[in-house]
Amino acid sequence: MDDLWRWSATDLARAIRTRRVSSREAVRACIERTRVVNPALNAIVDLMDEEALAAADEAARAVARGDVLGDLHGVPVTVKVNVDCRGRATTNGIVALRDAVATDDSPVVSNLRRAGAVIFGRTNTPAFSYRWFTENDLHGRTLNPWAEDRTPGGSSGGASAAVAAGMGPIAHGNDLAGSVRFPAYCTGVYGLRPSFGRVPAFLPSAKEERTTGLQTMSVQGPLARTVADVRVALEAMAAHDPRDPWYAPAPLRGPAPARPVRVAMTTAVPGAEVHPAVRRALEQAGAGLAEAGYAVEAVEPPHLEEAPRVWGAIAETEARFGMHDAIERMGDAGIRRAAQGMKRAVPTLDLEAYVRAMARRATMVRDWFVFMETYPLVLGPVCAEPPFPWGLDTGTDADMDRVLRAQGPQFLLPVLGLPGLSAPLGAIDGVPLGVQLVGPRYREDLVLEAAEVLEARHPPPTPIDPAWSR
Repeated sequence: MDDLWRWSATDLARAIRTRRVSSREAVRACIERTRVVNPALNAIVDLMDEEALAAADEAARAVARGDVLGDLHGVPVTVKVNVDCRGRATTNGIVALRDAVATDDSPVVSNLRRAGAVIFGRTNTPAFSYRWFTENDLHGRTLNPWAEDRTPGGSSGGASAAVAAGMGPIAHGNDLAGSVRFPAYCTGVYGLRPSFGRVPAFLPSAKEERTTGLQTMSVQGPLARTVADVRVALEAMAAHDPRDPWYAPAPLRGPAPARPVRVAMTTAVPGAEVHPAVRRALEQAGAGLAEAGYAVEAVEPPHLEEAPRVWGAIAETEARFGMHDAIERMGDAGIRRAAQGMKRAVPTLDLEAYVRAMARRATMVRDWFVFMETYPLVLGPVCAEPPFPWGLDTGTDADMDRVLRAQGPQFLLPVLGLPGLSAPLGAIDGVPLGVQLVGPRYREDLVLEAAEVLEARHPPPTPIDPAWSR
């Protein structure tokens, strides 16, 4: 079964459970696929082949013993180098942290292991995981398997490229300002930003806690090639861990909504011109949902224009208390230039202005909660443009402004704490596009249900070989 790397995680888990294939066969297939395509992409920067094969053999013994098996038992997955994985360096793409070996697992890693997943590799991220372009001086640049001149997204660009190219069926990512959703958009895979509090988060190796705004806007989530794999990965990642004080033990499935489910569809990105191909993808998605019985209406949700400003007011103000100093001391030229562009674009806030921004955030959340009583789903763009060409965030001030305007839809969900999924749909000039589905807090089930409708009408375009090697 040389093509096991093409299989979905749900199919692999079923086959391993029923002894049709072994975990070693599945893991070895993904390792071999990685050895074939990763040299061209540089998505996985820490291949854990020996450790993974040993874990796969133990998974096989558990099957033979008749043990109770997790939903991802024996399935190969990847995690980013910015979360702790016991015995491996948590580099976060920073040269100075190349030897920062973790002594414990982060909760998301622990939860994947408890679900039976076999971690076989760790994926690249920009330095400090603070860019939409995945490159750094320690691990190098990760390329988009669709087009080497376009970003695979960031900060989970290694994760997205690995999944898109078939190195593994599921990848872990994290999202502070689109770092799961944008990479999924750039590479033609699914990427879920769960509700705030859904997936426990903690970095045992961190010297101190992140500031409160950054804590409450950052989440951990999965990338995968199928909606079913996103769902099973979410269920695994969302298990309780007492180390996260923000964790919410909310059920993964809520009550059935009133039918037909009303969908607010918007094609607007305030301040940016939406590319015609992005608009067409949204129209196709809206038509597909309507054909499936959803009530799709052209309605603009509240605070689309304000959300990027509030995100910047909170995140960038807090980043100036430590993070920007660390970037200047330990960052490479790319992250220093990108961080300077972000600082220039967001005015420095004094204490009063910052406190008012935090208060305004509560107003925005309340308004959206009320809005979603009528419209439980929102369909909109992930980005106003197709995947960016390399270097756009480290060029001129105008280039950075263009990036920030185009990425406006991604800032909304961190401010609100709502779940959002980037779903592939359409392409232009050889690169994929996608749409964003947003649901009420802790209603990832509604988002995934709608995504399955789109998936049935627009089958996933991956896995693919790197475009320039075909």
